[in-house]
Amino acid sequence: MIMKVVVAGLMLLASADPGGGGGGVEVRTSQGKNYRAVELKNSRIVLSGNGRGGKSDGYRLKRPCWYEPAQNAEEMMDFQRWVTRVDRYEPKTRSETLKKFQEKLGEEGRWWTIAHDSSDPNGLSCQLAMDSYVFVPPNTTPPGGITLQELVDIARAALTVPEPKIKLSPDARSYVNLPTWVWLDGAGETTRSVTATLPGVMSATVTAVLKNIKIDPGTGDERAKKSEEGCGQTGTPYAKGEKFTCGVTYLRASVDQPRDVYTLTVTSVWEVGVQADVVPFAYDPIQVGATRDVEVGEVQSTVRGSG
Repeated sequence: MIMKVVVAGLMLLASADPGGGGGGVEVRTSQGKNYRAVELKNSRIVLSGNGRGGKSDGYRLKRPCWYEPAQNAEEMMDFQRWVTRVDRYEPKTRSETLKKFQEKLGEEGRWWTIAHDSSDPNGLSCQLAMDSYVFVPPNTTPPGGITLQELVDIARAALTVPEPKIKLSPDARSYVNLPTWVWLDGAGETTRSVTATLPGVMSATVTAVLKNIKIDPGTGDERAKKSEEGCGQTGTPYAKGEKFTCGVTYLRASVDQPRDVYTLTVTSVWEVGVQADVVPFAYDPIQVGATRDVEVGEVQSTVRGSG
């Protein structure tokens, strides 16, 4: 059976055949500044795509450990013989360890092995509460076996986006009632994706698209008026003679604020859309922010008499 999954406008195929061999491969994703993205331990899942190496929003898997299909009975027996070779194990211990694998020789089916997310504080304890190996008949998924929905979830947890780099005009210092233009510097690709692949079994891709930015001037409406109607995906760079549509107009000076500045925050909002005929998927947007100190002065004017 082949399942078609549409993820943010992209088509992927997921085979329900629990075939494929190998196991014990460690896969890691990058670490963001404030959060660690998912870190797969003892997993065959391969992560790829341009949505890695940025900033994670700290999304956590709903279940931090799971079973993955590994070798058939004969392949697992060969692997265990190598793992428990005589120079590493006492004969009695080796015999006892190999017994449960020997019992399955000649049977149809496949061993499933345990993997976990080591970035989750509960990942290791979740794994230790489960058997390391379970033998499963053909076309069967054991309790705790990885599902397509969980594979999509792993791709979502691995998805990172660039941290916003804020540009302002004026940059060094602004003034009361003077529009301060806001945009992102070097925003780069506005579409990010991660594909999680369990080789020979199934694959899932999650895609995030930069929708817009949000501006927090660092103070209330009585001190600042923000304009976001023209911000679009990445804000609006200053252009002489153009209408001001994205930024902040501060109404009072910052001299009475902590450190004599306002702390402006710009948050990029990335939509994560997933649709599937087999399993419904829905995720909240990814939101990551950055801050800039904005010193706001007040222009002093002197009125002279004509007499």
